[in-house]
Amino acid sequence: MNKLTELYRQWRGEAPARVEKLAGAGSNRQYYRLADAEGHSVIGVVGTSREEDHAFVSLARHFTLRKLPVPEVLAVSDDEMRYLQTDLGHVSLFDAIKGGREAGGRYNRREQQLLLNTIHELPDIQIRGARGLDFNVCYPQPEFDEDSVLFDLNYFKYCFLKATELDFNELKLEANFRMLAKDLTAEPAESFLYRDFQARNVMLDTEGRPYFIDFQGGRKGPYYYDLASFLWQASARYSHKLRRELIFEYYKSLSQYTEVPSVRHFAERLSLFVLFRTLQVLGAYGFRGYFERKPHFLQSIPPAIDNLRDLLKLSPSVFPYPYMMDMLRRLTELPQFAPQEPVVAKRKDGYKTTDHPLYSSNPQDGPATFSKYDGKGPLVVRVYSFSYKKGIPDDPSGNGGGYVFDCRSTHNPGRYEPYKKLTGLDEPVIRFLEDDGEILDFLKCVYQLADHHVARYIQRGFTNLMFCFGCTGGQHRSVYSAQHLAEHISSKFGVEVQVIHREQNITQTFPAHTIKNA
Repeated sequence: MNKLTELYRQWRGEAPARVEKLAGAGSNRQYYRLADAEGHSVIGVVGTSREEDHAFVSLARHFTLRKLPVPEVLAVSDDEMRYLQTDLGHVSLFDAIKGGREAGGRYNRREQQLLLNTIHELPDIQIRGARGLDFNVCYPQPEFDEDSVLFDLNYFKYCFLKATELDFNELKLEANFRMLAKDLTAEPAESFLYRDFQARNVMLDTEGRPYFIDFQGGRKGPYYYDLASFLWQASARYSHKLRRELIFEYYKSLSQYTEVPSVRHFAERLSLFVLFRTLQVLGAYGFRGYFERKPHFLQSIPPAIDNLRDLLKLSPSVFPYPYMMDMLRRLTELPQFAPQEPVVAKRKDGYKTTDHPLYSSNPQDGPATFSKYDGKGPLVVRVYSFSYKKGIPDDPSGNGGGYVFDCRSTHNPGRYEPYKKLTGLDEPVIRFLEDDGEILDFLKCVYQLADHHVARYIQRGFTNLMFCFGCTGGQHRSVYSAQHLAEHISSKFGVEVQVIHREQNITQTFPAHTIKNA
């Protein structure tokens, strides 16, 4: 630590005013945030391997010259065991999508957009980052080859498979391992294989743009590996629908940098790497969990086994390794890997709405004006949720104006036991509806109609407008819709909005406020 602060002093000209040790991850490197008296900070790294540190420093400098979104190396000690790099902030992609992870893979629109932004940028570092790169600086080897594949497959065998005490024929399994290794390396690769591309290694700036860190294990190799590593991260639990969207986004982005194979060929090659990556991470989880007894890795084993189960559902022609696939099938059937019932978050006191609007605000131009026919004051909008069984809400203003929308055409979470005691204000229901998507298409049309109507009522000086959303029980779809329309109108127009969830006995008022830059 003293040597790291001395390196900072040599670089900055003064000792750091504050030093904060950061939480470690899977490696043995130690990270510190060092700041001056004014709060300007950098990240200090203390490594355990000179060769690994040299690889990171060399790669970072190359990527910086190519203007890729990576930390800039600011100073390096003579023995290369310590270095300083730019501080990319406190928020990783892993942190930013925590809600979706904790909701069992139901990611809201903001979280999905962060994932799309990240996967869109991946080919940039893979293809453009490989141009002019001296792969000899890579550690521990410059290229992805059969030997490295077999090393990881045997890591899976010894650190995970044998620990389960499943019976298997080691010679037959080894023969299939060699076939898989040959297939994985059959096509030439000229891209940079990040190798540890995961949400923890992506930092987000204040505008949500991704920056890449911890690429010191990279080497020349096939780009499929990183895509499989990212999208089949066990704890992420990405839905099949979201994975397809992210793969398509990656495929489109990749085509801007290099010639891409046909969609079918791309999908078949990707499946091979997903299988390999799944076995690879199980090996790591086995070592870190079974032998080092680290809880995080033990908790990651069940979702990784779930990924393996999904792979086993593919056609046998995709994976022409009959003995290995049969062994993996028997592995997933072991009692300790029996599928678990999904855990649904319990409802907390009060209620929760999304922190980020689904649609960006566009402030109404010009000041509000009032006609000679209505001088009572500014507009107040009331938004109701209700059950059709108990009738449409009355209009307390007496004007009789407004809209009634029927939400019953959209997918109803109330049909499913985990959501029956929750409402459209609870995070699991919100994620169910947004993941399904029908309610978003429904609300898009409602927003267009409501925006026009609110704008005209403001211009004409009217004081009351009413929107009502009805569903079967006034609990899920109508509550979600009413809450989001109320937030949308308040954010966009700044008028007072009262939202009344009649059947839930919940009332909330968004006070009138000034819209910035209006």
